[in-house]
Amino acid sequence: MATLLHRLGLGAVRHKALVMIAWLVAVVALGVGAGTLSGTMVNTFSIPGQESTTALDLMEKRFGSASAGATAQVVMEAPGGGRITDQATAGQVAQVVAKLQKLPGVVSATNPLDPQAPTVSQDQSAAYSTVTYDVKAEQITPEQREALTAVVDESSGAALTVEARGEATQESGADIGGAGEILGVVVALIVLAVTYGSLVLAGMNLLTALIGVAIGALGITTLSGFTDLQATTPILAIMLGLAVGIDYALFIVTRFRQELRRGLPVPEAVALSVGTAGSAVVTAGLTVVIALAGLSVAGIPFLTEMGLAAAATIVVAVLVAITLVPAFLGAVGLRALPKAARQNSTDSPVRDRGFYRGWAHMVTHQRVLSLIVAVAALAVIAIPFFSMQTTLIQRAAEGSSQAKADEIIAERFGPGFAGPLLVLVDGTGSPAYATTVREKISALPDVAFVAEPQPNQAGNATLISVIPKSGPEDTATIDLVHAIRDDVADGPDADVYVTGQTAVSIDVSQKLDDALPVYLILVVGLAFVLLVLVFRSLLVPVVGVLGFLLTIGAALGATTAVFQWGWLAGVVNAETTGPLLSLAPIIIVGILFGLAMDYQVFLVSRMHEAHAHGADPRAAVTTGFRQAAPVVVAAATIMFAVFAGFVPEGNDTIKPIAFALAIGILFDALVIRMVAVPAAIAMLGRSAWWLPRWLAWLPAVDVEGAALERQVPDDARDIEEHAHAA
Repeated sequence: MATLLHRLGLGAVRHKALVMIAWLVAVVALGVGAGTLSGTMVNTFSIPGQESTTALDLMEKRFGSASAGATAQVVMEAPGGGRITDQATAGQVAQVVAKLQKLPGVVSATNPLDPQAPTVSQDQSAAYSTVTYDVKAEQITPEQREALTAVVDESSGAALTVEARGEATQESGADIGGAGEILGVVVALIVLAVTYGSLVLAGMNLLTALIGVAIGALGITTLSGFTDLQATTPILAIMLGLAVGIDYALFIVTRFRQELRRGLPVPEAVALSVGTAGSAVVTAGLTVVIALAGLSVAGIPFLTEMGLAAAATIVVAVLVAITLVPAFLGAVGLRALPKAARQNSTDSPVRDRGFYRGWAHMVTHQRVLSLIVAVAALAVIAIPFFSMQTTLIQRAAEGSSQAKADEIIAERFGPGFAGPLLVLVDGTGSPAYATTVREKISALPDVAFVAEPQPNQAGNATLISVIPKSGPEDTATIDLVHAIRDDVADGPDADVYVTGQTAVSIDVSQKLDDALPVYLILVVGLAFVLLVLVFRSLLVPVVGVLGFLLTIGAALGATTAVFQWGWLAGVVNAETTGPLLSLAPIIIVGILFGLAMDYQVFLVSRMHEAHAHGADPRAAVTTGFRQAAPVVVAAATIMFAVFAGFVPEGNDTIKPIAFALAIGILFDALVIRMVAVPAAIAMLGRSAWWLPRWLAWLPAVDVEGAALERQVPDDARDIEEHAHAA
């Protein structure tokens, strides 16, 4: 692979203008595609084959498309202890309902004071109107949503409190481009400028990463016109693509500067950098891609889609790093070095390594204490992980209209009204059997109210609304869903299904929770095999895997403490606290796995190389550490800044994920890779690099291109002659 990448780097330098134009054409083409072919993003989650999803499909067939339309609840409350049924207040309620019925896209808006189907609280202080649209939630336009909000705002006043909640009020897109994200990019630029000592080189590094991100994001946007994509998919791809794009370019640029300082001509320095550091980039990128694509093992379509989209962005980032970055470096040439270094090729290849040498010396000499402190610190931070809860129900931001509506519903009607269950009795025998189903459900614990069965016109399906006593996220509600499924059997010519937003959330969360251990075993196994191949050792991979597990535990523990328990929630601008979104843990595990393996490979491969050249075990750790640690620290700082930039202003879906990735990178780079790994390898001594004879047949994976460095490329002379001729 190193030889192939070496040639690819040469080709990029020789045809740098063509390479740059090709990438520019790709950006423009995808931009046109995104502008003309893009579709709407969805903000709902479901899994085909689950009982709740099957029931929703049946409902749409039996009751028409209106049953699948998005809904909103407009909640009205009489102020000052008054009654919603008082004449004056009732008149205002009627006016609000009349306005709601005339809204664009609205099929119906129920009158809560209708004697035939009232929706008034028991103390008659509040009521709600159910507003139904003719399309699903993701298809509601911003103008339609704004029209609903306008009616709510103008109707609310001293005489009547009006708030709105429900899926129709929730935006389907993920916000990007806020001040936090921009600040993260600025921090990355500053770190690059300090690392390189050149603003031009830093800008080039950032520009190539942005080009890769643009292609990935535009490609996803174009694809949305052909299939339903989750609203969080592009923001996740952008966040990850930007972070790894900057880091991968950093590794290659850093190696390029080292080769220039050794006295190599620009074309050969570029080619050798792509062949060596580029090999590590490809290996690291492949690891991340496999981890993200591996999300498909969960068997959940929307998770597979998110993983593949993010993996495609990583592939683009790798391709940019090994083609576009070399082309830019060929154009920058010796200007990549400070002026003084351009005239003296024997300058030290890396500056300011005294700190890292001293740090490595301290960690390796106090290795037992260092390892104990590092492990204990992360183990304590990981404690909240064992109480982590997940849900698919997105909570409204505190102080928003949705949150106020939820409070009124919970206080006046009961917490169960916020998440009613729908029981579908399907089949020709459903009208007769539905009465029996209603009686059985009424006898179950945690049931507040069971509505009268509502058959369809064809008489082959019946709907029953069930109001639990507990809220949608409560364990009692989850137990009720399982109780209905277990205790209420199918009848003659009638099948019973439990669905509704709460049931869908329970089904998806359960599926994700079951998939997480399987996925964790997959990525841990992959990490072990990869590290065995790279380092031809058994104990070093064990150290790497255990370090990864500590990183995951600490990241999820800290995220649970902040976003579920509410610790320091104000610092990260967490507008809501409670159970984490169900898909967050498995996504966090996948991404952190890939990134942790990146740093393990870049750091330990230098130690392995030093040991292979005859250094004693402790000296090999110190030598490899001082060579790789500066770049790893810079890369981790950049990645932390990028991920952290999505926390302050990110939406409720992406915020915990971005926080976990940022804090996970911090723990992995500064605690695991900078303390625990060198301490553990120093403790193991020569046995760290031991490989049993029966595994000697394993292929050697040269991720650093060491073999390429030891030989003079056959075309080196031709390269230099070509450069002079040019």
